[in-house]
Amino acid sequence: MGAAASVVKRVRDLLTVNDTAGTYPPSYYASAAKHLGGFDAIAGDVSCDVCVIGGGFTGLSTALHLAKRGYDVRLVEAQRVGFGASGRNGGQVGQGQRLDQDELEAKFGLERAKELWTIGTQAVELVRELASSDLVHADFHPGIIHADHRERFVRHSREYVDKLNTQYDYPHVRFLDQEEMRATVNSPVYFGGSLDTQSGHIDPLEFVLGLARMAVEQGAKLHENSRVSKVETGAKVKIHTDQACITADQLVLACNGYIGDLHSDVARRVMPINNYVVATAPMSPEQQEQIIKGKVAVADSKFVVNYFRFSDDNRLLFGGTESYGYRFPKDIAKQVRKPLGEIFPQLADVQIDHAWGGTLGITMNRLPHYERYAGNILSMSGFSGSGVALGTLSGQIAAEAIAGQSERFDVMAQIPTPRFPGGPRMQHPMLILAMLWYSLRDKL
Repeated sequence: MGAAASVVKRVRDLLTVNDTAGTYPPSYYASAAKHLGGFDAIAGDVSCDVCVIGGGFTGLSTALHLAKRGYDVRLVEAQRVGFGASGRNGGQVGQGQRLDQDELEAKFGLERAKELWTIGTQAVELVRELASSDLVHADFHPGIIHADHRERFVRHSREYVDKLNTQYDYPHVRFLDQEEMRATVNSPVYFGGSLDTQSGHIDPLEFVLGLARMAVEQGAKLHENSRVSKVETGAKVKIHTDQACITADQLVLACNGYIGDLHSDVARRVMPINNYVVATAPMSPEQQEQIIKGKVAVADSKFVVNYFRFSDDNRLLFGGTESYGYRFPKDIAKQVRKPLGEIFPQLADVQIDHAWGGTLGITMNRLPHYERYAGNILSMSGFSGSGVALGTLSGQIAAEAIAGQSERFDVMAQIPTPRFPGGPRMQHPMLILAMLWYSLRDKL
């Protein structure tokens, strides 16, 4: 097997290289979730209005919102719904885009930056609204702190809060100086930051399972263990699995980091990357308050970001650390324990009950990749760590676009998404170089 073919095969097998087919990973979320009974694999010759590939936030939200509009929808998922990054992430639901408004204004101008901000705020509100359903067995908890790990970043945080308060009419974020930061997040490594009370956090697996329940209630048909092997474009799209051929008027690609070789253009623009999370043993409410007051979530200013929050049963969920390949490390807990102990020295020896990894999709510019292909294929992916909010909203936006209301889709699709250099042959070495560079930059 040649080098290029080997790399492509490795990317394609991300669905199974670290996980067992048809089984959720050994995460805290999976151990505690109110699981669904499962959905049959699709079989035979099937036709529908819209086929959705991918059973995460984007795919399930697409199916839900299309079914609400009366479309005949089939969703196919290679593993289980919520199996991928949607069911494994840190659960943070943040405002805006992955880039801050200063960067967006510099790239696209003030008007477009404000449109992107509005879409980002709509994303959080949609998660909050959907989470209120009785079919979602998870609460939306308000509050995210952005913590500065370098003293030189504090001035920008203060100015950025003022900018959002005044220029973006967003009064829900306020500046934290070092004293207040330390009083809220009991760590010696942060110098200041901000608290956004309109953002929040949620159990991501329970949320995505709730989206599945809601989609089924509206009439969408979901199929698990149905891995797509080929897509044929045309006036009708034909989607092939090993047991079925689905003929659809429209196709939605909602595969994110697991796109593999299913669509080469998306794969050139969205790179899979691994991230890791641990869950400690439960703490008492008093112990929890000594770590983070008020049960808010925290994300720091590192490019290889550390993010953490408490679960409903008072476990510290801590995520981050870099990955230099597509295979998960043999001892995830040991790898994540290092940054956890640096941020919270008092927890250096804390008991870790769960440790797991997941694969997300990133883009060169850290903004989502939206594209319409062949007239009747929509793709939304590359949320770069902001998928709980933006991935969920993307499903609603896809449903609008299919129904002929493409304004929000067009705003996102007009963002250029550069290709990663070198294509599939260079993705793996580029990943290693990029993570080494950003890891080094975070230490400066």
